[in-house]
Amino acid sequence: MEQSYEAFLQYQSVSGAVKKEFLYKIAENIENLGDHLLETASLETNLPIGRFQGERGRTCAQLKAFGDLVTEGSWVEAVVDTAMPDRKPLPKPDMRKMAIAMGPVLVFGASNFPLAYSTAGGDTASALATGCSVVVKGHPSHPKTSELVAGAITQAVHDCGLHPHTFQHAGGISFEIGRTLTQHPLTAAVGFTGSLTGGRAIFDYAQKREVPIPVFSEMGSTNPVILLKDALVHRAPEMAKAFAGSITVGVGQFCTNPGIMIGVKSSPLNHFISLLAIELSMIPAYKMLHEGIYQNYYAALDKILMDKGVETVYHAQEKEAMSASPVLAKVSGDTFLANPDLHHEVFGPFSMIIVCENRIELMHVWQKLKGQLTTTIMGTDHDLEVNKDLIDIAKNIAGRIVFNGVPTGVEVSNATVHGGPYPAATDSRFTSVGMDAVKRWVRPICYQDCPDALLPEELKNENPLGIMRKTNGAYGRSPVKVELS
Repeated sequence: MEQSYEAFLQYQSVSGAVKKEFLYKIAENIENLGDHLLETASLETNLPIGRFQGERGRTCAQLKAFGDLVTEGSWVEAVVDTAMPDRKPLPKPDMRKMAIAMGPVLVFGASNFPLAYSTAGGDTASALATGCSVVVKGHPSHPKTSELVAGAITQAVHDCGLHPHTFQHAGGISFEIGRTLTQHPLTAAVGFTGSLTGGRAIFDYAQKREVPIPVFSEMGSTNPVILLKDALVHRAPEMAKAFAGSITVGVGQFCTNPGIMIGVKSSPLNHFISLLAIELSMIPAYKMLHEGIYQNYYAALDKILMDKGVETVYHAQEKEAMSASPVLAKVSGDTFLANPDLHHEVFGPFSMIIVCENRIELMHVWQKLKGQLTTTIMGTDHDLEVNKDLIDIAKNIAGRIVFNGVPTGVEVSNATVHGGPYPAATDSRFTSVGMDAVKRWVRPICYQDCPDALLPEELKNENPLGIMRKTNGAYGRSPVKVELS
């Protein structure tokens, strides 16, 4: 981390144009790895090459998007409040604020997205965009993939003439590596995507430091789905097909997998459950990412299916080692409310339908759930009109509310929120996906009565970068008019 800090002292001051060139070069170098990268990732994870074609595209696209963001420059959220020397009873000073990079960032690669959430994923891209140096702890389940991508980034560092330690990569399987890097006094912040156990452990490591630091962990989520009556009556077949695909996509190893579905007891709900089981039966079992995830899936599955009151609706037996079959379970609302063990995520192609006696019980079940990345409401226009109060519950438990769609798939955009109340994330104020991901790696700084010549370009009177600023309470790109005395 000493080397990373030395690099940060230089990198924090490079222009948006240079950072854009760097991020674009990383994307170019990753693309130039060609089929070798895709084949390596597929061999290490059991996922098909086609999956990695899409994931590589997403990875490179978000690198370029962050490059465009920092070139435009308004992301620093510059605020200018000019002086009022004649204000009574006390003069008002000139005060100017903007976001600046925090320092060296430690990123833990994710196992389920070896490209888009790992070495050159969203955490790394957004941190580099702000001017932070980055140290990546590669995930041990795909070390060769991580090393290939790390090489592409290191080459981009060289190509752009940056400090050689602007980016660094650490491999290894020991938990001690992550703990040591997290607790190093020069580490400024941490990004993590993975399990609740892993994310919480890293968070606790950070809080035990002499100087605590922020940890942005994206962790577990059951992504509950509300099934309203009219939608079940009119769209059951298409809903069953869509959710079967969402439950099993990537062998259920998406953080937005719909692990819980909630509805009120009715014949339309029973019909939907039957159709969903049929759709799941037509989806073959595929191998999971690695042995650890496979063992954890079946351990969690065995436990939940053996709990009192849980009925197995569909469960095919796997036919080869490490393959995970789709599983659908059912439980009553009162049983679910009485058993907190049923509330936890089962990471894999599993979903559980909670059958409530009435709408009141449905509300109780939904409110009982802890923080989520997403929650989904499936309903017709009439359903949504008469159930507006459900949206108030949704916004209190999740970072993203989906209407009439599956939660899997996270768009990289300016409006994206990929986070939520704990345990979905350690800090619900931030997103790990989308352009606002940069906000995790910065802190505000205020310049008071600073001579214009010494101000950063973003805060100078003439606004030489032409960025959007908030000047005396109004947004605009105009220069600051200063009256000469």
